[in-house]
Amino acid sequence: MVRLVAGRLAQTLLVLAGVTVVTFFMMHYAPGQPLQNNPELRLDPTAVERWLALRGLDKPVPAQYAAWLGRLLCGDMGVSLVYNRPVPELLRERIPATLLLTVTAFVFSFGLAVFLGTKAAARPGSLLDTVINAVSLGGVSLPGFWLCMLAVMVFSHRLNLLPGAGMATPGSGGMADVAAHLVLPVSVLSLSGFAHYVRYVRVTVMEVMSQDYVRTARAKGLRKNAILRRHVLPNAALPLVTVAALSLPFLFTGAAMVEYVFAWPGMGRFIITSTLARDYPVIMAANLLVAVLVALANLAADLVYMLLDPRLRVEHRYAGRR
Repeated sequence: MVRLVAGRLAQTLLVLAGVTVVTFFMMHYAPGQPLQNNPELRLDPTAVERWLALRGLDKPVPAQYAAWLGRLLCGDMGVSLVYNRPVPELLRERIPATLLLTVTAFVFSFGLAVFLGTKAAARPGSLLDTVINAVSLGGVSLPGFWLCMLAVMVFSHRLNLLPGAGMATPGSGGMADVAAHLVLPVSVLSLSGFAHYVRYVRVTVMEVMSQDYVRTARAKGLRKNAILRRHVLPNAALPLVTVAALSLPFLFTGAAMVEYVFAWPGMGRFIITSTLARDYPVIMAANLLVAVLVALANLAADLVYMLLDPRLRVEHRYAGRR
């Protein structure tokens, strides 16, 4: 186990180094400069050049990367070029709002997908299976930004039932008000997540149900619910762990399009606005955060695999002895 963790951490460091190099150089060689892409600032070219020189952005890109990496190794993620504040402070302010939105949507969509996907797989061709397939196909096919705008137009502007922007009404901020603002973005996120998860759950459960030990359990006269609970779900849990683990990093970065359309003050919207403004320190910090979370999620999935499946622990011990 220790050798596995050490090996994965070494691989993670190499991956993170590659991510920082690719992101940094692509970002700096892309057309445009900070501030010039923001029409509200209206700075003349001379002022922009002076501003870039004060922040060392007029130096060659390799020199800028070396300086940024040196500061990062010392624990300094830099200062936002737009807000003129330390990047970690800006991230800490927005992560709670994103977690409130994404965790709520993830728990609802993944839990519902496991429940309904298992029921549909146990009765293929039934009315429930047909409805779930239709809903999942529609959720995968429909663009997310279109669903966001449709939800705002129908439920916020036409029917005036739910707020369509922000996290809370100015001057209010109560739990009921925040919950009302959560309904539309969580619904759109849940539909999209459910559409992806339920198809995966259904296929995985159906594959497990076709195994010989499940047929043997049926031949012994076990009830269908008992077979699902004792034999199918434990063996279908391993692939589902992968799906859940790979979803965790994006709980911190948020659903960018949903946050942007609903003006949700979270990480996703912050990343989009920072990218448009060429806020290099924020972009680098956000990409590094996602890369770290993806690596840790994969490592956590491997560890959970070993806890759920004793065969993997035996194989790893045998491989270590060789």
